[in-house]
Amino acid sequence: MKSKRRVFCQFSCIAMMSAVSGQGLGASPQKKPSSSIAQPQTPASIEQSQITLPLSLPTSLSNLDQLKADASHYLVSEKLDGVRAYWDGKALLFRSGRKIHCPPWFTQGFPAFPIDGELWIARGKFEELSAAVRRQRADDAEWKQIKYCLFELPDSLGDFEQRLQTLQALPKRLQVPWLTVVEQNRFNTKEQIREYFQKLIADGAEGIVLHLAEANYENKRSDKIFKYKPYFDAEAIVIKQLTGNGKFSGMMGALLVEDRFGKRFKLGSGFDQDLRKKPPPVGSWVTFRYRDSTESGIPRFATYLRQYDPD
Repeated sequence: MKSKRRVFCQFSCIAMMSAVSGQGLGASPQKKPSSSIAQPQTPASIEQSQITLPLSLPTSLSNLDQLKADASHYLVSEKLDGVRAYWDGKALLFRSGRKIHCPPWFTQGFPAFPIDGELWIARGKFEELSAAVRRQRADDAEWKQIKYCLFELPDSLGDFEQRLQTLQALPKRLQVPWLTVVEQNRFNTKEQIREYFQKLIADGAEGIVLHLAEANYENKRSDKIFKYKPYFDAEAIVIKQLTGNGKFSGMMGALLVEDRFGKRFKLGSGFDQDLRKKPPPVGSWVTFRYRDSTESGIPRFATYLRQYDPD
């Protein structure tokens, strides 16, 4: 990529602004589903009740033109499709604060101070990763595939670029092979950032993260960190399982769901045969992906992604 200067963060804990599924949720649904099903906690209420870690969370961008600072002021990295993990100096934790049951050898040699990052295997391996890190009894063979990709140093002083300089020496000093650092890049223009983004997406990446280099660490959803993806994702509650026709006869054809704004719509794509035979139950929350919304607020091209997990 022309006119870019690479800055490598060797001890980085990217505060991907999302204490829930991936993707910034707001208040509880404005309108409750009219069905008589028992209502579980909404993703928003789960976020408020469980998030106790001092996480810095990103804000979603729909367009790079929304950036307030000049493009050259941001450090840009790939948004890894992994599982957020916070090391508090003693234990490895999900963003919800729940303990991750990893093998003892995985955290042996980790520092006595907090680091933040993403557990990751490779692009397109999220489901495999998610299953591995959520087991109550860790499988060594699975964990040997996992890297801990750092992007933030919560307790370090200085702005983000200064914290990265501190992080830079950490993996080499600790000599932990699966401890790595998310590569950060600096660009001069938004067009260069856009080119970098398009290349990553073509290679199968989920998106990018833009972190203001001069930003101090903020224990909140920050307007100094942004995630930018070619789509959005959100959560909705399952209202009804709709019977399929034709090739889906005898199976679930679509889910009738309601999002946190009270908008109801059908979710009919993104399911494999097994899921259609045993779909997410009524009353559960699912994560879906969409391109944009209609004028009335209905998500367009909505596709099922996975069942919602507050971790």
